[in-house]
Amino acid sequence: MKKKTGSKKLGYIFTAVALAAVVAAVVVIVFCLRAMGFGGVVTGMGRQDTEDGADAYESDEYESDEYETEDFDGIVLDGEKYVYNDHLSNFLFIGVDKEEQVDTSDGSRHAGQADAIYLMSWDRVTGDVTVIGIPRDTMTDIEIYAYDGTDMGAATDHISLSYGYGDGKHTSCRLTVEAVSNLLYGIPIQGYCSISIGGMPLLTEAVGGVTVTIPNDSLEYLGDEYSEGSEITLDKDNTEIFLRLRDTTTTDSALYRMERQKTFLTAFAEKAESVFSAEPEKLTQLITDLDPYMVTNIGNDQYVKILDGLNDGGQTSYWTVPGEAAEGTYYDEYYVSDEALYGKVIETFYVKQ
Repeated sequence: MKKKTGSKKLGYIFTAVALAAVVAAVVVIVFCLRAMGFGGVVTGMGRQDTEDGADAYESDEYESDEYETEDFDGIVLDGEKYVYNDHLSNFLFIGVDKEEQVDTSDGSRHAGQADAIYLMSWDRVTGDVTVIGIPRDTMTDIEIYAYDGTDMGAATDHISLSYGYGDGKHTSCRLTVEAVSNLLYGIPIQGYCSISIGGMPLLTEAVGGVTVTIPNDSLEYLGDEYSEGSEITLDKDNTEIFLRLRDTTTTDSALYRMERQKTFLTAFAEKAESVFSAEPEKLTQLITDLDPYMVTNIGNDQYVKILDGLNDGGQTSYWTVPGEAAEGTYYDEYYVSDEALYGKVIETFYVKQ
């Protein structure tokens, strides 16, 4: 890992919640349950902070052609024509660097940052799921707001800042949805779920700890137990360290952190499947406990619908938006490889005609 130079103050900081939020939404509700048939476990439970009209996402809507739009009539690449796969439903999961939900005004910049951004694309016919990781330092167009809430238009900045220009709830989520959709060449996103940092300790507590193998040396300065290849059991006291700590004097530190988070994702899913299959009431309690930390426009019935599709045998894959990290004037920046991303978008969201 390359150390940065310049006038930036040295030090280690806790930045955003990152994958823990996605673990709650994607792992607990999707990955862990796919092999367990627990769809009904979330039915009838308390709703998270859900936007008015969220129930418009009725289950039969997923069977319709609603998501076919003129914007996706077709594209040509290397002489081949591709059309958008209208069997897909896309959901954005956001981790926010606040202890709890924030209720603020547009433009105040007190809403926190979207430091974990993952798009889940679900094929309603095959049951396949693709999870796309979007680095928080990705430089792309986001909507900028003045402190009084005046929309100042779009500007290129870190995609993580898109959330902060909103109200800390649904407006913030929609701003991040818009930024991600634009980054992915206009791909439609049907729903979102954000989870604040306070929900992180609940995950490992719910399964009695998670054992992981350290995937890189990004935390070795903390001691031998964090050296690459070492095995460590994460609990409520050190989960935050593993998922959030990064050395801001090191270029690419956010990417090394993402690698640790993916390691946790896999280990947590395996442990949770074992625990929740034996004691399903623990899963019910976990989802209930996470309610105060969540903002979503996805109804519980829609999670059940997704789970039903996954239980039919769909496959799960993962990729990260391709690009290259760079040292900015003040902060790390991540520049997308347009050609590579375009190819991945076609591969994931389009079918050859």
